[in-house]
Amino acid sequence: MKKILTIVGARPQFIKAAAISRILRDTYADRIQETLVHTGQHFDHNMSEVFFEELGIPAPQYNLSISGGTHGAMTGRMLGSIEEVLIRERPDWVLIYGDTNSTLAGALAAVKLHIPIAHVEAGLRSFNTRMPEEINRIVADRMSALLLCPTETAVHNLASEGITQGVVNVGDVMFDVSLYFRSLADQRSNAIANLGLTRGEYVLATCHRAENTDDPARLQQIVSGLREIARTTPVVLPLHPRTRNIMAEAGLLDSLANIHVIEPQPFLDMIALEKSARAIVTDSGGVQKEAYFFQVPCITMRDETEWTETVSLGWNTLVGADAQRIEAAFATARQGSLDATPYGDGHAAAKIVDLILAH
Repeated sequence: MKKILTIVGARPQFIKAAAISRILRDTYADRIQETLVHTGQHFDHNMSEVFFEELGIPAPQYNLSISGGTHGAMTGRMLGSIEEVLIRERPDWVLIYGDTNSTLAGALAAVKLHIPIAHVEAGLRSFNTRMPEEINRIVADRMSALLLCPTETAVHNLASEGITQGVVNVGDVMFDVSLYFRSLADQRSNAIANLGLTRGEYVLATCHRAENTDDPARLQQIVSGLREIARTTPVVLPLHPRTRNIMAEAGLLDSLANIHVIEPQPFLDMIALEKSARAIVTDSGGVQKEAYFFQVPCITMRDETEWTETVSLGWNTLVGADAQRIEAAFATARQGSLDATPYGDGHAAAKIVDLILAH
């Protein structure tokens, strides 16, 4: 029996891990044993525990409870703790997701112990090395034996860097998840009714990336843009705890008086809110794709995106952190093309497990 050790730490990773963990339990339980390690990077109940509950992910065998501090301090603490777990568990493979500090620490710990790494969402590039996520994903890709790409664009990115060995376009596990949970969200979520919203007549917004929250000028522009939209259309803003604290310190919370500021939402409630929005305004990579999966126009408050397909197909507009561009993009927001399927066929998780078994 093969032993896989899965490392997660943040909301998007919990979601992706749900798809693969479900396949491992339902189809491969007699061939693969999974050990789940939660670094604790997202520790708040609404950002962590509730996701495991709703997504049906087994409780992690290890919760390292590491969060907060600078990038270096957090990654260093994770590296030491993950190394101890790897020495104890001696897995055949380490499975990492995306581009967080948890991803980087897991990759570093595994490669130094000569344990092969499978990287889900390999090959994504924003080409902005000021983003910590960009550094994390580049380093993780360099150390991985299996580079599990969500798109052909990701495959081409790796090839341009001279990486071709072990590279496979498996499709996007987030697409798997959206197909599996969209109807469940309709059945179980009361978020739209509880918030007094009308389907198709509100905007859903999220803001959490450091490039926006740590720059006072950018954050002020984002708040101004959302306030302008809210003059004519209700805006719902689930506020990340870190963003809330920064806004409070900057005196911006009072500026959100005409916006429905709510706590981070459980997974099914967030899916329900995304599906029924008139438009989505975000700086999240995962939410950009979910908007595309649910055929909702998206306005991305970044200067670049890893998910270029959403832009080229007309579903996503990049506006940076500029209030006028945010407002203008909303005024012209419309549905894009449905002629392509860049994120696979909804069976990425099964392909990933098959590849690991084949190796």
